[in-house]
Amino acid sequence: MSNALFDLSGKVALVTGATHGLGMAMATGLGEAGATVVVNGHSSDAKIAAAVDLYQARGITAHGYRFDVTDEASVEDAVARIEREVGPIDILVNNAGIIKRVPLLEMPLAEFEEVIRTDLTGVFVMTRPVVKSMIRRGGGKVINICSMMSELGRNSVGAYAAAKGGLKMLTRNMATEWARHNVQVNGIGPGYFATSQTEPIRVKGHPFNEFIIQRTPAGKWGDPDDLKGVAVFLSSRASDFLTGQVIYVDGGILATIGKPANE
Repeated sequence: MSNALFDLSGKVALVTGATHGLGMAMATGLGEAGATVVVNGHSSDAKIAAAVDLYQARGITAHGYRFDVTDEASVEDAVARIEREVGPIDILVNNAGIIKRVPLLEMPLAEFEEVIRTDLTGVFVMTRPVVKSMIRRGGGKVINICSMMSELGRNSVGAYAAAKGGLKMLTRNMATEWARHNVQVNGIGPGYFATSQTEPIRVKGHPFNEFIIQRTPAGKWGDPDDLKGVAVFLSSRASDFLTGQVIYVDGGILATIGKPANE
């Protein structure tokens, strides 16, 4: 099989929430495959600039744009600016998201709605102007970052699970409507990864760390770099007849019921 199937040279990839963590890992993978990376964030210009510097230090052509994916006017303006200043967006990775760990009976309505607005509605808002342009040009790739909570529930993350479950179905409906336009829409569902956010609970002996090690057939947390390959695959010609799917990168968690603690 030719490596040209996975070559992203000449492509422009917009990755939302790519200033750190899993978003940065996936964007780095796309950049290493040849894509020009457009980094989105909304917290601060300084954080975006620092991220762009990191990409460029790795030999990746990168640009940064600050905007809120839930603000329709800002998104439409940003997409127009990116396509004018960098080039047409060939690949969109909807990675921006938040989580609030609050039991449902204790969660204020405003917080529930904030999670849905960011993790689900934000994907709807972000994707439409990009895909309109893709359709005019004859095709493109959209990757929605789902979650194992697209399939499973867990205490205290009900709003997040509702959003990510909805995102799985939004992914399938986007794929259904846009396949005839040569736009492939798929999802990635990360498992539990070793990031700066999970570092405090990855200490040996911590109950949640032991739970994840026990629950994951691979017996370890994922490395963010483990997401690079699937991101490149779903962005490349190698996935041209694959659409409406969610690929779970979870070390086998969803494949098993688990095992007894003493096994």
